Amino acid sequence: MALPLLLLAMLGAAANPADPIFVKGHAWAPFISPMGEPFRARTIEDDTLTKWFAQADRNRDGALTPEEMAADADRFFATLDTNHDGEIDPDELVQYEWEVAPDIQLMSRTRRAPGAPSAKKDSTGASREHREPPIGGLQGAARYGLLNIPEPVAAADANFDRGISQAEFRAAAAARFQLLDAQRTGRLALGQLQALRSDMLAANKSGHKADAVDARVGNPLPPGN
Repeated sequence: MALPLLLLAMLGAAANPADPIFVKGHAWAPFISPMGEPFRARTIEDDTLTKWFAQADRNRDGALTPEEMAADADRFFATLDTNHDGEIDPDELVQYEWEVAPDIQLMSRTRRAPGAPSAKKDSTGASREHREPPIGGLQGAARYGLLNIPEPVAAADANFDRGISQAEFRAAAAARFQLLDAQRTGRLALGQLQALRSDMLAANKSGHKADAVDARVGNPLPPGN
């Protein structure tokens, strides 16, 4: 329960209970980058993972390096640090979770991919998209990304002081590159990441038994959440 409690505490400190809560809604599932940035399709043909990859691959050589991952993290950090004080504070984290990437909220319904058919209704008449994820299934941002990290921005808070410094964000980018670079080549090709994404989607669809070895890559919530 550690991560959900931490997130609730951060939200409670940042938001005034009397203030209205506005959460942006989106029809289609985004691709969530390793650092938590959402990439949204404008048409059903848009490949959002490829869009992120092309942006992060600064020298256009067809592979991401740790340096390019760090540069991409710095760019997104600057977007989230709206008051430019060198830290993503609780207010900015709330803005990220409510406005920038509301899809990552743990209890939000899983959005369908662009072009995917609408979810069928269950025996009660409710859309299956509204049902909670299966026990052991991917949650939050992990449903839309490459890593099993439900809240990628908050997860970069290494010292749990309720703020994410640029150094912490860079350290998280380096660690996540290593998680993705299982062969330790120092390079991540697009095809490699596409295959990993397919594996993540397949794992979420089939569920995960509590007593099975979890081969998904990342930092999932503790068992029982």
